[in-house]
Amino acid sequence: MDRAGIGKVCLALPGATLDHPFGDDHDAYRIGGKIFVMVGGEGGVSFKVSDIAYAVLTEEGRARPAPYLARAKWVNLPDPAAWPDDELAEHFAIAHSIIAAKLTRKQRAELGLA
Repeated sequence: MDRAGIGKVCLALPGATLDHPFGDDHDAYRIGGKIFVMVGGEGGVSFKVSDIAYAVLTEEGRARPAPYLARAKWVNLPDPAAWPDDELAEHFAIAHSIIAAKLTRKQRAELGLA
């Protein structure tokens, strides 16, 4: 999946927005102001995963711990094009739901998630 494909998948999720907090070459997809997927200037993608997914993906070598975000259970894929599109889309949807679950009930209701 390329950068445009990542954007299409992420922005199709309920309440998702795009901004560029680290410059125009970085895309940050947010839900309720919190980032759930980031695309770097070099084309790599980082996203939030569950504790179990983090362990599995990093131990199997399918993903690496995301720089600066590994302690919060984020993984990084240097080449997202090497992954099946449907698998990536599923990971992005899960990242969206993990972050959305941390929002307040009021925020979720305002975003149409509750």
